[in-house]
Amino acid sequence: MITSRANFNYQGQVLIEKMKIKAPFRYEAIFQNSGCFIYFKQRGPKLFSSEENAQLKSNEAVLLKCGNHFIDLLRETNDDEVEVIAIHLYPEVLKKLYTGDLPALVKKQNNGSGSQVVVSSDVIAKFIDSLEFYFQNPSLVNNDLLELKIKELILLLIQSKNINSILELVAGLYTAKTIHVREVIGLHLFSNLKLEQLAKLCNLSLSSFKREFKKEFEDSPTNYINEKRLEKAKELLSTTDLPISEVAYETGFQDSLYFTRLFKKKIGVPPTAYRTQN
Repeated sequence: MITSRANFNYQGQVLIEKMKIKAPFRYEAIFQNSGCFIYFKQRGPKLFSSEENAQLKSNEAVLLKCGNHFIDLLRETNDDEVEVIAIHLYPEVLKKLYTGDLPALVKKQNNGSGSQVVVSSDVIAKFIDSLEFYFQNPSLVNNDLLELKIKELILLLIQSKNINSILELVAGLYTAKTIHVREVIGLHLFSNLKLEQLAKLCNLSLSSFKREFKKEFEDSPTNYINEKRLEKAKELLSTTDLPISEVAYETGFQDSLYFTRLFKKKIGVPPTAYRTQN
């Protein structure tokens, strides 16, 4: 749940925003025509995208390219709230700020890889702290200041040895990337994502996703994914002492009771009995 939200707009678009999120929470971050720099205070979430399945750390940032992303923040305490700073990097804004320079940078790059985790440094942390001053004094903020903050961020990232991440991000804003269903499924087979969310990561409607999945795997998404997850569950039950609830979680099932019912239906015995037998 988002408990508070504040933002600064630039030419009718949200450019910089601050959110406080109470766990547990799954945030759907959709950036169809922009990149985004997101910084997590206190602790980091789990990031899912068409190219990423990563656990972020506290005070760590990530550069997200165009596309659909899911950010999972799990609860660790009863009063678990995390502050998030997001800075949107729109192609039209970057073009304006780097007139004549940006196309040259893009031409030098191949189609970049996925979103890039940016390990936090004291310099980046200080930059984030500087934004807090403006959130406390929003009357001081205007377009000129926002342009300066975007330039400052990019310069700091380059100087903090993230130049490849920046160039790949910029290149990705101008280069359409083909998303393959097989690659997304391989990356998130054991992630706790619903079919609708997997379809969004593939940039497809649910019906189109099911058709493409059938062509690729010659099976329905539900049947294929459940079979693969149950195979992994059998392995974990045979080789580890993980509790049944942990086995369910590790194989992509959020509900351990559903996992137990499905396991018994497909395998013939409950998970505890399978572990005893094996």
